[in-house]
Amino acid sequence: MLKIVFGEIENSIYHPPTYFDNQYEDEWITDPLSVEMIKDIDRSEVISAHLIESPVLGPISPKEISGGVKTLILMMFDDTGKIFNASSCGDNCAKWIVEIGKRKELTINLHHVLDFSSADEFDALMLNTGRVIHSYREYFHEALNIKER
Repeated sequence: MLKIVFGEIENSIYHPPTYFDNQYEDEWITDPLSVEMIKDIDRSEVISAHLIESPVLGPISPKEISGGVKTLILMMFDDTGKIFNASSCGDNCAKWIVEIGKRKELTINLHHVLDFSSADEFDALMLNTGRVIHSYREYFHEALNIKER
């Protein structure tokens, strides 16, 4: 289940892209979910664990993919118990965060109201209030209430 917490929290990685550059494993890059996320978010093709073909940058290493994709890959594969700051992701990552939350227990940290409208209906536990939400509309209202406190 997806769990969302707003604000500063312990055990959170504030800048996941830097953490990724120093922690990722080759098999994370070639996993089918990562391949799909890299294609969707960065419009790039994974050739191998060390080579990604970007339509803008040409051949790049995994260290050169976007910060949003790096954060998503960490959310899926890092098993250290760290909580990743999803505010480093663009709104185009929201549907993938929901998907990862369906596959595993996932707690994310936010410092802004991420636009989950692409996911429309999803379940998440809002850790600041303990409320379970079931849609983007419920999330949005709950997030605004948390941010106003």
